Amino acid sequence: MSTFDPKNQGPFSNPAMVTSYSDDTPRKVPGLADLHRMAMLLLSERALRAAHILVVGAGGGMELKAMAEAQREWTFTGVDPSAAMLDLARRSIEPFNDRIELIEGTVGAVPSASFDGAACLLTLHFLDKSERLLTLKEIHRRLKPDARLVVAHHSVPSGGAERWMARSAAFADRVGVDWQKAMASAVRMAELPLLSVAEEEVLLREAGFSDVELFYAAFSFRGWVATARSA
Repeated sequence: MSTFDPKNQGPFSNPAMVTSYSDDTPRKVPGLADLHRMAMLLLSERALRAAHILVVGAGGGMELKAMAEAQREWTFTGVDPSAAMLDLARRSIEPFNDRIELIEGTVGAVPSASFDGAACLLTLHFLDKSERLLTLKEIHRRLKPDARLVVAHHSVPSGGAERWMARSAAFADRVGVDWQKAMASAVRMAELPLLSVAEEEVLLREAGFSDVELFYAAFSFRGWVATARSA
């Protein structure tokens, strides 16, 4: 769950951010454990019993751990450009090391095997539109026909980005409700290369996916499931 540019890893080059990631992320993302379970269930609708799943932005390892616990016969390949975040993932997934391979780099570093499904959670909002499209196309190239992709990240309706980001910032603040503080955080968060819900869905289709459906919405977070079309 981190940025994709190996030369610019954003907040995940900050040791303090990496150290606090496992504690902070469930506080910031509404229903994170449920999001992981929903992703697993959506993938399992099309994935084989002994499926091979690609996880893009796998640093931290939380979704890998959740899916490995739920699906005892699945194997996984996780990719992330942040060495520090991959180290964090290794500690999290240690009981499942025999079923999980971790690769440092972008999705382009993943061999072009045919995966039975893919997940990319809390990652794509770090990429601008062209990088995001390229990443989605590279994921599509590595999926079997009719395999599922699940994505979830910051995305807001057209306009009002700061308002939605402020709501997410206020949700993450478990000390109290301070809207002035939340708005200040929202201004910084809105500097992310955010896309509208409509733009997200167009991009998924442009990358080769069909049956694009929204399954998760929580303040500034949105999640979609889509199907890889045949070439």
